[in-house]
Amino acid sequence: MKKLLLALSFVVMLGVSSYAQSPGGKDLGFGVMLGDPAGLTLKYWPNHVNAFVFDLGSSYFGSPRINADYLWHFNAFESDIANLYAGPGVALGFGNSGGFWDRSFRNDNNTALGVRGVFGVNILPRRTPLEVFVEIGVLVGLTPDFGSGIDGAIGIRYYP
Repeated sequence: MKKLLLALSFVVMLGVSSYAQSPGGKDLGFGVMLGDPAGLTLKYWPNHVNAFVFDLGSSYFGSPRINADYLWHFNAFESDIANLYAGPGVALGFGNSGGFWDRSFRNDNNTALGVRGVFGVNILPRRTPLEVFVEIGVLVGLTPDFGSGIDGAIGIRYYP
């Protein structure tokens, strides 16, 4: 337990000490993403390091699918354009599912619940209200069956 708390404290300190920023200092962006899931995405930045992301789309985990993630942004490249991010999240799928990566989640009319870990890169072009991102994640299904899968998506968000 002490090792887990120490590791969590280290991750939080890294996140707080790094610098990231949403495009143009705006705190709410929306856009589209392709991959798993494919659909709409919304990102809210409560500060310059952390963000909440909500996705609604179609997925092998369940169609429709809702994701909610909490992200820490890391300035690993020492750049104000490209940043790494990582964080935990949850996924909720409805209805029919299946596919190559997550056969264990197959259900016909049930709701599927899982947790996920996300890692990605976001690019914030200068003087534009846009964010381009590429991410990959591990999904662990908890119900109706236990199993694992891989998520991957590319997308763009606009910050009005």
